[in-house]
Amino acid sequence: MKIWINALEQGQKLSSLQYKSLLQSRDADITEHLTQSAARVATSNFEHKIFVRGLIEISNDCTNNCYYCGIRCSNREVQRYSLSMEQILECCRVGHECGIRTFVLQSGENRRLSIDWLVDVVSQIRHLYPQNAITLSLGEMSEESYRRLYEAGANRYLLRHEAINPELYAKIHPRSMSHSHRIESLFKLKEIGYQTGSGFMVGVPHQRIDDIVEDIEFLAQFQPQMIGIGPFIPHAQTPFSEMGAGDIDLTLKVISLVRLMNPKALIPSTTALATLSPEGRNLGILAGANVVMPNLSPLEIRSHYALYNNKTYSGAESAEGLRLLASEFNNIGYTLSLDRGDYKE
Repeated sequence: MKIWINALEQGQKLSSLQYKSLLQSRDADITEHLTQSAARVATSNFEHKIFVRGLIEISNDCTNNCYYCGIRCSNREVQRYSLSMEQILECCRVGHECGIRTFVLQSGENRRLSIDWLVDVVSQIRHLYPQNAITLSLGEMSEESYRRLYEAGANRYLLRHEAINPELYAKIHPRSMSHSHRIESLFKLKEIGYQTGSGFMVGVPHQRIDDIVEDIEFLAQFQPQMIGIGPFIPHAQTPFSEMGAGDIDLTLKVISLVRLMNPKALIPSTTALATLSPEGRNLGILAGANVVMPNLSPLEIRSHYALYNNKTYSGAESAEGLRLLASEFNNIGYTLSLDRGDYKE
C-alpha cells in the first residue's frame, strides 16, 4: 500500500479497489504514511501556510428540506434570521480590520433573498474592498443569477455535490431536489469563471465505502479549486437525529487521499472536525488541509446557524480567536496566512 501512496504522490492514479483498500486499512503505519505524503504535497504547493476565510452566515432561512441539515425548512424550532446589507458590510469591516482578505457569504437556499439584492451586496463589498476575494455559498441558482453575481464581483462559489451516486443523493435529500441539476450547476459555475468548490460529508447515513471512492474519483475528474470534506454530525431536529457521527479517522484519510489526488486544491479543515475533537482542526491540517474559516457573523446569531448538533462557533473557530488559531498552528509547524490564498494553476 505504501507503493500505491507513493504513486499518488507522484501524480499517478490508482484503481477504485486500491482507493477502497486504503480507506479500509486498519494499519497505523499505512495511515501515517498516507498522512505524511499528503502533508508533503500540501506544503510543496503552499509551503506551511494556512489560509483564512472570514465566514459570514447571512441567512439561515432555507427552502430545502435536506434530511441531514438542522436549518431544513420543516424544522420549526429554528429561530430564522436574515442579515441586512448594513450588518453584512459591518462583518466585512471587522474582518478586514482583522486582516482577513477573503469573505465567504453563506446561507440556506433562501429564495426571499432576491438576486437584485444579492448582486447589490456583492457590488458593495467589491467597491469597498477591491483587493479582497468574495466567495459565495448560496446553493443552487439559475445560470443567469450565477453570471450576475460573478459580474458583480464574486470570485468563488462553494457548492458541495454531496454524493455523486444518485441513489445515495436521493436517500439524503427530498424528491424535490435534483441530483443532475446539482452536478450541472457545478460545471456551469466553472464555465462562468468561478473558482469552484465541491465536496461531501463522510459518514452520512446510507453511505458505503464504495460511495466515498466514487466521490473522490469524481473530485479528481472535476478538479475543483476548493474541496470541502467533513464528518457527518447529526442534528436533533432532522430524520437522521439518532444516527451516529461520521468517523473522524476515516474523514482524515479521505482528506489525505483528496489532497494527493488534487494537489493544488484549497481544502479547509472544517468546523465539523473541530466540533468532534479538540484536536480535529489540527489533525485536518496535518492530513493535508490548508484553509480555515473563522466565523465573522454577529455573535448573537451564530448559534442559529446550526447545521448539526453542538456546532463550534467561538474560540479558535471565530474571527475573535485569530491569535489563538495562529498560536495553535505555530505549535504544529504552520503559519496562519491572512492573504487571499488564491488557487494557482
